[in-house]
Amino acid sequence: MNTVDTTVEKLRKQCLSRGASGIQGLARFFRRLDQDKSRSLDARELQQGLAELGLALDMAEAEGVCRRWDRDGSGTLDLDEFLRALRPPMSQAREAVIAAAFAKLDRSGDGVVTVDDLRGVYSCRAHPKVRSGEWTEEEVLCRFLDNFDSSEKDGQVTLAEFQDYYSGVSASMDTDEEFVAMMTSAWRL
Repeated sequence: MNTVDTTVEKLRKQCLSRGASGIQGLARFFRRLDQDKSRSLDARELQQGLAELGLALDMAEAEGVCRRWDRDGSGTLDLDEFLRALRPPMSQAREAVIAAAFAKLDRSGDGVVTVDDLRGVYSCRAHPKVRSGEWTEEEVLCRFLDNFDSSEKDGQVTLAEFQDYYSGVSASMDTDEEFVAMMTSAWRL
């Protein structure tokens, strides 16, 4: 394991030792360090912030972590991507139940869930805002789909985006059995 992987693993362990709110608490902490509200930190900000958490990095390690997760080449660390990296890997059981739920939603079988796919699975006629006339059924379906969509909100959810959403949920659940039971119940698998 290289230095960056070791650093991320140490940070992950520290977050998980704080309980279910560890990663969420860390996200709040990083947002506080983000002085310009750019949702990114440079290596110096990262180094200072982690030092406050008791995880001392030299500048080379902080720069390595930034490079590892810097997707746009800006030289800074995107907070959302870094927090995703801190989530523990999911077991095969968790990945399988997520794939089963996705397959249930993907009525067309093309590997992408759209509003058209949801119409056959998710009825929104009884939604309070539809019943009151505030929203249309289409609006409810779009908002539902947006929960799983990436930040680009293109109206299409891939398996990777669906897995990413559920990896956040998975990080807060201790056992595979608990996660699988929740997914099975929620998606009526």
